[in-house]
Amino acid sequence: MVNLSVDLCGLKLENPVIPASGCFGYGKEFSQFYDISCLGSFSFKGTTLEPRFGNPTPRIAETPGGMLNAVGLQNPGVRHVIAHELPEMKTYFHKPVIANVSGFSVEEYVETCRLLDAEEQVGILEVNISCPNVHGGGMAFGTRADCAAEVAKAVRAVTKKPVFVKLSPNVTDIVSIAKACEDAGADGLSLINTLLGMRVDLKTKKPVLANGMGGLSGPAVFPVALRMVYQVYRAVKIPLMGMGGVSCARDVIEMMLCGATAVQVGAANLVNPYACKEIVEQLPEEMEKLGIRSLQEIIGGAAA
Repeated sequence: MVNLSVDLCGLKLENPVIPASGCFGYGKEFSQFYDISCLGSFSFKGTTLEPRFGNPTPRIAETPGGMLNAVGLQNPGVRHVIAHELPEMKTYFHKPVIANVSGFSVEEYVETCRLLDAEEQVGILEVNISCPNVHGGGMAFGTRADCAAEVAKAVRAVTKKPVFVKLSPNVTDIVSIAKACEDAGADGLSLINTLLGMRVDLKTKKPVLANGMGGLSGPAVFPVALRMVYQVYRAVKIPLMGMGGVSCARDVIEMMLCGATAVQVGAANLVNPYACKEIVEQLPEEMEKLGIRSLQEIIGGAAA
């Protein structure tokens, strides 16, 4: 019998499959399709200190091998999440969840994480540093090692929960940023976020997305995600959650071989609402085909 369980900063997961933030909401809609308790955990909708309406429409577009989105972090704000979403979540998901946190200043990150630290059901804080720094000229926190480290250090100081920093791939050297986050006290890293892309409507001769550009996700980014997880795994000693174009059980195994302890599944959920359930069900068969007895034992195998 194969062993799917993994240990993520002391959080024991029955399997490494985690729906990614932004592609699973708060889990409620998916719980109407299947019992989402079969998942290792899930990362809920990106949460900011104050409510956000998000970007103008259209803000989602299909593209070969994936999709573009410029949703703009639409969410009801952390206080609403704590008062309404988390209590309701307890009725249909009975494991610790991952709280994805966004902010536009270090102070916003700190306050949002401080509030979520008191919530028992939150097992991990996933800090998304792909947001523009309003005090730093609009440049995303995740594009500079010093800015990324500043956020990691500030959040680490206000929470007892494991802090995973979610890294942007839109950089020249993701390894230096990963190491800066580790040195600043991050317990783990999530990578990769979406790659910046765009499409043009040939009839209107204008960008398809109202925002002009958006984040590319889906199978097209999988090789890039693998490369970055592999590079970061070889450079740091903290655990990684790998993501980016994962759509089947074999992708999960490949991502783990490159260094991921757990694997997030994003856009695939929007194509097939059963995607994560099917991956969990397919993993034992794929492991047996490949002679793998325990997923925990293969982490980083390709980087050895």
